[in-house]
Amino acid sequence: MSIKRFGVSLEDEILESLDQYVIENGFANRSQAIRFLIEKNVAERKWQCDHIVAGTIIIMYDQGKKEIASKITSIQQHYTDVILSSSQYYINKNFCMHIATVLGTAFRLTELSDKMTTIKGIKHGKLVMSRAD
Repeated sequence: MSIKRFGVSLEDEILESLDQYVIENGFANRSQAIRFLIEKNVAERKWQCDHIVAGTIIIMYDQGKKEIASKITSIQQHYTDVILSSSQYYINKNFCMHIATVLGTAFRLTELSDKMTTIKGIKHGKLVMSRAD
């Protein structure tokens, strides 16, 4: 069953990135690429279980927005049981890369990553995990 819905809007920069992704990966169109990305996300969500995993959470953001760093710190304070280390690297005058090295259940790490990567103003965020048990 296929349902078409309209009304999704993307910023020009994200749309350009999507178009580049379509070209680089040989998708027939944007819809096919979006479908692939959603299916990939669903597969990654299956990691939400009790397996012990190690990983990193990588976040890129505009360092001029001080509230972002404050929110990251606030969230991390509730996850000290799984955060092994946390570092920030200033890429240039505009961007900061925050890396948290983590170890714990896949569900807990995914929960932490979701909270961190959905902070308003985050340019890019990703959790990479590998089973450690």
